[in-house]
Amino acid sequence: MADFTIKTYTNLLDILAEKKYQFQTVSEFLETPAKRVVMLRHDVDDRKENSFQFAKIQHERGIKGSYYFRMVPQSYDERVIREIEGMGHEIGYHYETMDTSKGNIDLAYREFCQNLEQLRKIATIRTICMHGSPRSSFDNKTVWEKYSYRHLELIGEPYFDIDFEDVAYLTDTGRRWNGSNVSIRDKVFGRYTFNFKTTHDIIKHIDQVPNRIMFTFHPQRWSDNTGAWLKELVLQNVKNQVKRFIIGGY
Repeated sequence: MADFTIKTYTNLLDILAEKKYQFQTVSEFLETPAKRVVMLRHDVDDRKENSFQFAKIQHERGIKGSYYFRMVPQSYDERVIREIEGMGHEIGYHYETMDTSKGNIDLAYREFCQNLEQLRKIATIRTICMHGSPRSSFDNKTVWEKYSYRHLELIGEPYFDIDFEDVAYLTDTGRRWNGSNVSIRDKVFGRYTFNFKTTHDIIKHIDQVPNRIMFTFHPQRWSDNTGAWLKELVLQNVKNQVKRFIIGGY
């Protein structure tokens, strides 16, 4: 069975449920963390309808996830955001204002606040998560070296507020699950390390996964449409080569 298909994704959800994991949103975990828990984080970078499909699949199974939206046309869509929240999922802000302000930290904060206000007109926003563009020289998290998101009635940002000594982290960055060598900013440093290349590897070795885990998905990478699947495969392979070059230059 091919990886990064909707069928493979649903198989992963089903095995996690079978293993008696509780599914919590990021905000739920930050407030009342379960002992055996999965957080399903979704970075809605592109192809927002793919995220809508993920949200429906989860809703059909009584599962909740967290969806972080960028303020760009390929991500931000009021209908999609409202409908995903209406299914019981968490909506968050996938911020990138250090990029858009070209490193001006004061401008970045002002833009952040404006975007947050716009999002809050259509959804409840309690957590945020940075977007890590590999082509940018700026780290979007650095805006918090001067300002505080807690002053904006936000309770957390995964890269700051999740203890990865306690919570394992798996991300599909690079269209693989062991893509740290092609990830520039989607990295954490904690207790757990794995070498799961494919989703099938995770399913096969699910008993190696600890009691608390965060999965990060980029839903644009997942499709049952052969043409879209192949296009994403080729595009990601090119991106990975570029990322390797960038990382090598750091």
